[in-house]
Amino acid sequence: MYKCAKCVIAKQTIESLDRLPSLEPMAKQLRSLLSSCLLSVTVSIVLLHIPSRVHSLTLKSDVEALQALMQAVDPVSIVRYSYLHSWDFAFDPCEAAGLFQGIVCTFPTDNSANRIMAIDLDPAGYDGFLTASIGNLTELTSLRISKNNFRGPIPETIANLQKLTRLSLTQNLFTGRIPQGIINLKHLQILDLSQNHLSSKIPADITTLRSLEQLSLSNNALSGRIPDLSALWQLSTLDLSSNNLDGIVPNLPMNLRKLSLSHNVLSGHVSPVSVLQHLTVLDLSDNRFSGLIRQEILTLPLVERLNISNNQFTEMEPLPYPREGLQLRVLDAHANRLHGHLPISLVNIANLSSIDLSHNHFSGRIPLEYGAKLGSSWKSLLLEDNFLIGNLPPQFINGTVAVRANLAHNCLRCPPNIRFCRGGQRANSECDGQQDHST
Repeated sequence: MYKCAKCVIAKQTIESLDRLPSLEPMAKQLRSLLSSCLLSVTVSIVLLHIPSRVHSLTLKSDVEALQALMQAVDPVSIVRYSYLHSWDFAFDPCEAAGLFQGIVCTFPTDNSANRIMAIDLDPAGYDGFLTASIGNLTELTSLRISKNNFRGPIPETIANLQKLTRLSLTQNLFTGRIPQGIINLKHLQILDLSQNHLSSKIPADITTLRSLEQLSLSNNALSGRIPDLSALWQLSTLDLSSNNLDGIVPNLPMNLRKLSLSHNVLSGHVSPVSVLQHLTVLDLSDNRFSGLIRQEILTLPLVERLNISNNQFTEMEPLPYPREGLQLRVLDAHANRLHGHLPISLVNIANLSSIDLSHNHFSGRIPLEYGAKLGSSWKSLLLEDNFLIGNLPPQFINGTVAVRANLAHNCLRCPPNIRFCRGGQRANSECDGQQDHST
């Protein structure tokens, strides 16, 4: 406005001077000034019409969702140096450098608003609720608020986050059921709701989440039967341990590598597991499985650790010939009802180094083959609380083997100076009846 006013004054002055010939030089100078003013005004007008290249700020509904998330947390639990302590809504969440730790944004090139695409809170002990407004963050691909004290139900609005690939709410205090709407999250690759207080059943429609690679629902209070999960063909890790799940083992995904069903009340046979040829870790402990431990379970080719302890198995099928290619290193079958002689065929598993057959009903003598293995590849052998009798193999006595072993509470002729025998033996009469059942 100031420059335009000067132009108007200059023009009026020139018109007055033109009437006086003696002042013609001054009129020329003023004409030059007028031309400069008009050029400046023209440039200013052109600049006003150039589109802005600056990104828009974060979408208002996303900011409001972040505010609601923070307001649902007890301020006392937002300690100094925690991520939430850095959130200052006097600034834009996506534009403020050094603030709003734990979030990741998208910055569109089409001049649309920034969006929140990931929330990853630190384990600072935040105490609060997961607000239903979380469902407004529709661009979220990852939500992790693990190892805190979030409580109450998981909001049903989680179903709106249809771009999620990772949902991790582990180690909180969530209660209630697994939201039914979770089956809408078709892009989920990792779902971890473990170590909460969730109850009710596992949704049968969870099998529609075909992108799942890891599913962990362990350490909750889930009940009922495990649904048929065989359709989750990309699933590599399944952990349903420490719940109240019952019934039999269903059909499972063929590509599983890690499977834990421990600490439930599952029963029957475990034959569906025998077809899982990619397993490396298998834990079926602390259930009510019974019957025969088939060689197909003992010879899964890639399994390194097999835990079938604390069940009601009665027999272990022998392996008819050496198995050089097996990866099994750790076998834990303690606290079952296994009877008969100790299985000699365990020496046929080349890589086996740790065996726990304690707290069973084994009887008869310790095979001499066990002594040979204890002097070489076996580093741990636990046989306590059985009904074994007779002398020890020489390798158990010479004291030169640096291994972990326990032979206590049998009916062995166990010299008291042998460290494997510490804890004492049963009276021979306790083992007499068991010998009649030896096979």
